Amino acid sequence: GEMTEVKREVFGRMPQEEGGEVVEKFVLKSDSVKVEILSLGCIIAALETKGRDGEFSDVVLGFDSLEGYTKKHPFFGAVVGRVANRIGKGRFSLDGKEYQLFLNNGPNSLHGGAKGFDKVLWSPEVLPNGVCFFRLSPDGEEGYPGDLKVWVTYTLSGGELAINYRAQTNKTTPINLTNHAYFNLAGQGSRDIYDHEISIEADSYLPVDDTQIPTGEVAAVQGTSFDLRQPVELGKHLKKFCLGGFDHNFCLHQTRVRRLVARARHPPTGRTMEVHTTQPGMQFYTGNNLDGSLKGKGAVVYPKHSAFCLETQNWPDAINKPHFPDSLLRPGEEYNHTTWLVFST
Repeated sequence: GEMTEVKREVFGRMPQEEGGEVVEKFVLKSDSVKVEILSLGCIIAALETKGRDGEFSDVVLGFDSLEGYTKKHPFFGAVVGRVANRIGKGRFSLDGKEYQLFLNNGPNSLHGGAKGFDKVLWSPEVLPNGVCFFRLSPDGEEGYPGDLKVWVTYTLSGGELAINYRAQTNKTTPINLTNHAYFNLAGQGSRDIYDHEISIEADSYLPVDDTQIPTGEVAAVQGTSFDLRQPVELGKHLKKFCLGGFDHNFCLHQTRVRRLVARARHPPTGRTMEVHTTQPGMQFYTGNNLDGSLKGKGAVVYPKHSAFCLETQNWPDAINKPHFPDSLLRPGEEYNHTTWLVFST
């Protein structure tokens, strides 16, 4: 196969009050894709792909410097955990013990809590075609039980970026890891995603209450605005159904093997991104909470609906919904999931 070039450089230093440590940037480059990943939060800070004109464009939202990532932002490009997405009321019980997590999303706990995996430094190891990040999440971190060892590995091969998540624990703990990259295939800084075509291979989705927690119902997409099994043009689709956007879990076919679960296409540039995964669910989010207040790369602002996320994951609040796929990792087991992003024109 073709070679992937891997380079490492200093991206910046954490603020003194955070320890002042060096944050590194890892640049993975193939003929068709160039991706930049930080040791802070395993953040995908840039992802350049070719359009049909042969020109590279950066298709993920983010910041030019470390400072943007150390301030509050909506998880741009980051790995989120220990439990991605929402846990209702931040509460769960396990082996007869009640756990209360920090509430950072209305009445709920979101993306690991106050200082989740997105806000910490990881230890990197350069691989021939990528980089592996490791950290130990100590027992009790953000209220979760058990010392959790976590490895996140990014590898690039041609137009395919693979993200592998592995974890081991010494106490039973809920776990749900994903990457929260925000994409705009027209190039980051483009005004909206209305001209994108989206399809998602899901026969059902999870309806949510007014705090975005699944009600427990697993609803058929057939005959609803959630039927994305055939490609839809996003802007037209949102108009047709009078939708303010998507922020929902789509239930994927329950098999642990790699399968194609979503495709996003931008006809004007010819850029296409396929998502393949071993995960049971995927959150489709259309950047509804972006509001133009953040200055991103190249000093552009990111308004509402200027990016989309396809976050492969376990179903939200699975720890409190026995009929959802199991979110518990037990001692002696290994959590192991992979998601592949395949870029083409």
